[in-house]
Amino acid sequence: MQSNFIQPDFLLQGKTAVRLYHDVAADLPVIDYHNHLNPVHLANNKRFENIAQLWVTEDPYKHRAMRINGIAESGVSGKAAEKDKYLNWVNTFPKTIGNPLFHWTCMELKHIFGIDALLSEKNAEEVWDHCNTLLQKDDFRAIGLLKKWNTEIVCTSDDLLDDLAPHLQATAGKEGLAVLPSLRGDSLIAFEAPGFGDWLQKLSLNAGSSIQTLDQYKAAILQQIEKFVSAGCRLSDHSLDGGFLFDFSEGMNPGNLFSNLLTGKPVLPKELAVLKTHLLVFLGKEYGRLGWVMQLHIGAQRYTSSRLRKLAGAAGGYATIGNSCNIDGLCAFLDVLEQDGFLPKTILYTLNPADNAAFATLTGSYAQDGVPGKIQFGPAWWYNDHYEGMHQQLLTLSAHGLLSHFIGMTTDSRSILSFSRHQYFRRLLCNLVGNWVEEGHWPDDPVLLNQLVQDICYNNALKFIVNK
Repeated sequence: MQSNFIQPDFLLQGKTAVRLYHDVAADLPVIDYHNHLNPVHLANNKRFENIAQLWVTEDPYKHRAMRINGIAESGVSGKAAEKDKYLNWVNTFPKTIGNPLFHWTCMELKHIFGIDALLSEKNAEEVWDHCNTLLQKDDFRAIGLLKKWNTEIVCTSDDLLDDLAPHLQATAGKEGLAVLPSLRGDSLIAFEAPGFGDWLQKLSLNAGSSIQTLDQYKAAILQQIEKFVSAGCRLSDHSLDGGFLFDFSEGMNPGNLFSNLLTGKPVLPKELAVLKTHLLVFLGKEYGRLGWVMQLHIGAQRYTSSRLRKLAGAAGGYATIGNSCNIDGLCAFLDVLEQDGFLPKTILYTLNPADNAAFATLTGSYAQDGVPGKIQFGPAWWYNDHYEGMHQQLLTLSAHGLLSHFIGMTTDSRSILSFSRHQYFRRLLCNLVGNWVEEGHWPDDPVLLNQLVQDICYNNALKFIVNK
């Protein structure tokens, strides 16, 4: 199966880029500080039955492309056989040229399975059989696949009530891989969501007492957070979707608003915003006290197709880019935490590229003595994690902040194969730096350049996330 599209110097255009990638970046360990891998799969070192199960069935990126290609939903997220879903992806893949999925697909087949050929309907059966044969080998189980990407730390996304035993089990496997939870805090302020009542009841059971007041709610949250601390958690994460408003209006008692919520009394949208803001401030201070990193994912519009939401679930790959960030509210939130001495290290992600310059300049708006890069303009996220999106994120951060303190890429993915994005990012970074050198914008100083690339690809994330 020959094509040789993914050459050793893929995306690398000059001698400086080639040297930086192969001699410095390529073999550095991977710290993936935000992903949606299933920790149970890692604890059990899951053996995937076929390439579809590993690569297609839980990948919203592919699902979105397949829908655009006209594939029926039954063959995307529905009840079709796994092989049929794989074949639907094969049918879609050639149509993705120009989309990052084209590059990633080629890189993943090459790096993990040694396949050089472009995936097509002609070689679909051969690729299916070849990959499935390899997946039966022990070094192609979940942990082995992560090690093929040279992964050192993965931080999954976990609800406050999730069982954290799988993280401890996976890390205790002594495979040279740390699997840590990160607290996905969306449920904590999802007061208007249909399932909040059931979630709150489960929290009450875990706390051992009925939650009737806001103070009791906070105490139960802190009790659960201690379990995250014991499991090695270093990060939190909140999705502040397009249109989210911080509201610091005075004259409304958050405790009363919470009580009204529990008793079924009407709570107006503005009152909900006040209550959510109050809880986020409470949580932000707790993260600061614990020394955690707070991640804010801003700008998604998740409510698009009601039909797809019903068929594919809440995270089915049909969301879109939402409004740009309410910078006034975000700054007020960070300022409140800083004034009280509890502003945690923070990563700001935007789904709307209109926010790039604002977020890059925010890296210089809040600081702490002795803490380099305390506020991070996070890596190109979701609809921005393509070649141009990553490129623009690096350019904007370099222009408005300190590129040398950037903490590098993360996958934000449910698929182990998506760790190709680290390799993709590193190639792009080395090419950008190499071009600047060869165009005369930067000095050709190997010591300076090597340190920069090492720091962005590995050292900065290690220091920022785990304080090493």
